[in-house]
Amino acid sequence: MILIESTLGNVRDPEWVKTLDGAAIDWLELDQWEAQKSRLRKATLAEVELALSLDRNSHLHDGDILTWDAGKRTAIVARITLREVMIINLDEVVSEQVPKMVQTLFELGHALGNQHWPAVVKGTKVYVPLTVDKKVMNSVMKTHALPGVRHEFMPGSEVIPYLAPHESRRLFGGASDTPHSHHHASKDAHGHDHGHGNSHGHAHDHDH
Repeated sequence: MILIESTLGNVRDPEWVKTLDGAAIDWLELDQWEAQKSRLRKATLAEVELALSLDRNSHLHDGDILTWDAGKRTAIVARITLREVMIINLDEVVSEQVPKMVQTLFELGHALGNQHWPAVVKGTKVYVPLTVDKKVMNSVMKTHALPGVRHEFMPGSEVIPYLAPHESRRLFGGASDTPHSHHHASKDAHGHDHGHGNSHGHAHDHDH
């Protein structure tokens, strides 16, 4: 068991890019929820047992270097897998007459808010991370079948480049590559603040 209390750097850091050239990399694979934890026990792909014990306001980012053996030229690196994101396209909706557009947008906000799904709105697109099974999210969207509302799913890694740091934090929490507090907040479609802890469960604090 190897105890990890801090990281050595990141594979994207210029000095580490050169150092790791030709080195053997063992990966600690984490999902976006595991990445938010400062305390964690998990084995790498090569079955090396790690015990993560970071400062409480810290968490791992994709590419963080956990161990480095200069003699053997081996490293253990964190690899964080982001979940898919549902992208709701509202181009057709905003081209409608104002009364119809307002009604559709209100009903969409009500539908997303009832599910307590965090969302980020950019232009005519709404980004919603997969907090439940994709089939469930598809079912919810098809049940409401709002006119002009189209949706698709994309890998989180492909969505990140289009988001500002605070937006990626809202969708992915500790899995984004932007340092921030261990605790994060997001707003659902009603504008409610949702405090997210370390697990899949969400503690909701509604400020009406």
